[in-house]
Amino acid sequence: MTSELALGPGAEFDAIRELLARWGARAEGIGDDAAVLSLPRGDALVASVDSAVEGRHFRRDWLTPREIAYRAAAAALSDLAAMAAHPRGILVALCVPIAWRDALGELADGIGDAADVAQTKILGGNISGGAELSITTTVLGSAFTPLTRGGARVGDAVYVTGRLGGVGAELDALLARKPRTAHRARFAHPVPRIREALWLAERGASAAVDISDGLAADARHVAAASNVSLSMDASSLPRCDGVSVEQALASGEEYELLVTAGTQLDAAAFESRFGVPLTRIGEVAAGSGTVEIRNARVASIGGYDHFTR
Repeated sequence: MTSELALGPGAEFDAIRELLARWGARAEGIGDDAAVLSLPRGDALVASVDSAVEGRHFRRDWLTPREIAYRAAAAALSDLAAMAAHPRGILVALCVPIAWRDALGELADGIGDAADVAQTKILGGNISGGAELSITTTVLGSAFTPLTRGGARVGDAVYVTGRLGGVGAELDALLARKPRTAHRARFAHPVPRIREALWLAERGASAAVDISDGLAADARHVAAASNVSLSMDASSLPRCDGVSVEQALASGEEYELLVTAGTQLDAAAFESRFGVPLTRIGEVAAGSGTVEIRNARVASIGGYDHFTR
């Protein structure tokens, strides 16, 4: 890592200094043209990037600035969880309109909260003005043997972490301008399942995906990548209170994990360790990129797609 370097004068660098003051020890090596990251010998670098754009991914009247920034960083960190990668650092590109300038400190706090959850550092990024707030988060991680979507094999069991549907229920309430639900925390403060993913990978998980577009949709990604069929029993889905099976299948931005494993995973030990359930919901069968959902009222449930809404 590079040590901290002095920043030059100007309003842009004043904004960066404000961010650094908020992040404190959570920021490392900022001030050069690029971040330098040392990796354990033999590990692969795992990188992902995710953008959150005002009006598309969030509305200011739904969440605080701190929550908005936390969710943006957590979404990217969840991609590392899906790969069973150890987080090594975060890079953040902020486009901050004048209307949001007074909220810069809160945005910094939200990103810092996500770094704390992932036990990692903020390594740098970029800041600019613009017409709407956008937060682009690049995450860097390492893994000796990353999990992928393409590792599922016929005969594997299919599991999911946590309980599903709460995020979708809260979003439905917000869109309908109804009172907020008991699931607001799931919507405002999702937890990337990084430690959980490492535990699962160590115990035989063969493939994984984070549930960002909805369980049904993300299961199809695993099926396609692995060239298999996933057969899931909707009646086995772990659901948040008051959530229907269909909501649990379609709810996006859950950031829970769908995993497959050729060996039986110890669900009781998992829940004892992490405080969330691990539930077997199906199995992997021969096929070609298909998903069968048993005991649901509809045969096919879609997920979120940026270019169809």
